[in-house]
Amino acid sequence: MTTPYELAKEAAAALAEKTGVEKHDVALVLGSGWLPAADALGADYTEIDTTDLPGFSAAAVAGHSGKIRSIRSASGRNLLVFLSRTHFYEGKGVAAVVHPIRTAAAAGCSTMVLTNGCGGLNPSWSPGTPVLIKDHINLTASSPLVGANFVDLTDLYSARLRDLAKQVDSSLDEGVYVQFTGPHYETPAEVKMAGILGGDLVGMSTTLEAIAAREAGMEILGISLVTNLAAGISDQPLNHAEVLEAGRNAATRMGGLLSNLVPKI
Repeated sequence: MTTPYELAKEAAAALAEKTGVEKHDVALVLGSGWLPAADALGADYTEIDTTDLPGFSAAAVAGHSGKIRSIRSASGRNLLVFLSRTHFYEGKGVAAVVHPIRTAAAAGCSTMVLTNGCGGLNPSWSPGTPVLIKDHINLTASSPLVGANFVDLTDLYSARLRDLAKQVDSSLDEGVYVQFTGPHYETPAEVKMAGILGGDLVGMSTTLEAIAAREAGMEILGISLVTNLAAGISDQPLNHAEVLEAGRNAATRMGGLLSNLVPKI
């Protein structure tokens, strides 16, 4: 039986064959609302369907594109950009959620940039505000690690990379990201609980991916795009269209942030 790690190696080999790029340097996962920012990373690219690689499935969420883009940046770096992700709530298992991360590691990437669209607990974070993830709380009751594999998560989100991001945009704030299982949005009581636990951001992705990236030895930067105030913080109902709209409105800023940051990594 093929292990998740063997499957990732197979996917990386197929990636190299289809893109003509033997080794990638930096991987990025673009969350809800971040898709338009991909174009700012470089115009010299090859794009393939996720389903062209072993172990990947088609995108299941509106606002996500089932594509993988291999970009040759202006600085000469080979970027591997995942324009969709598999979410935990899709029921495909944790291994499927972190397969892109393990594929990126097998493809040679030493840095992983994880982005997401999320709800914010800080009322001063208006929709369209990017926030650096400094730590997380994983409420999925799951882990991508197999067996007695004890991985230290003390400094999971790189302080060095957060400092580099602040050099690009000094207005960037930091927060603790809390992953719920979804796909339903959190209740006001759950958001209040997240705040009591120390959370600043709530969403449905990222933490399992970050753990897998750490297991693979990658340096990790997490950036959340606050697309709405979390339930109970404002009196407005939540909807996915609002998430996508906030992302579109912030696309220029996000693209500028990533295009200026990636060469420094």
